[in-house]
Amino acid sequence: MGDHFQTIVDRDAGADEAAGLARSVIDWLVAEGIVLAERTDCVLSQPLGHPPGPNWSHAVAEEDARWEPSDGLAVHLGRTVFHGGQGCFEAAICPRCSTTTRLADDDWKVIDEAWTPFSEAIGTWYDTGVAHVPCPACSREVPLPDWNWSDDYFAFAHLGLDFWNWPEVTPEFRTRVCALLDGHRTAYVRGKL
Repeated sequence: MGDHFQTIVDRDAGADEAAGLARSVIDWLVAEGIVLAERTDCVLSQPLGHPPGPNWSHAVAEEDARWEPSDGLAVHLGRTVFHGGQGCFEAAICPRCSTTTRLADDDWKVIDEAWTPFSEAIGTWYDTGVAHVPCPACSREVPLPDWNWSDDYFAFAHLGLDFWNWPEVTPEFRTRVCALLDGHRTAYVRGKL
């Protein structure tokens, strides 16, 4: 079966502002009763997380409210490579020229010559916080966090909110959370471990 997660990632928050933005979102979630303020051992990716509150169903579609979350909300602060877990990335999209670079073929086999520059950049970004990948189409150097990914498979950021084993949160809920993140660009990374 595995464990499922959905992560709202703030793609623009700098290391110096991530904690303050996270606090704004958590304060709102607690005030709305979507999560509890008390942190417990209820998440897989952090020692402590926020368990679902009495109004957790306000974050999900009505038809999904029958399935109560079995875990809570983890808050990631600091340089993190967010990814979809099991499965495969399909493509990266250049934010400069909108060209799609296929990274896996139709059988989900990685295309090494396309993937290698991204793979190396991911390691560099994780270690240093700075990495660029040249676009194969327009040849411009693009910061790794600026690339877009099919199905939001990857996001490189300093702030992410992981909902573990919750029904799918609604687009309206995600929009409200994004507004609390000062209108920053966000990614919605979903996956399974």
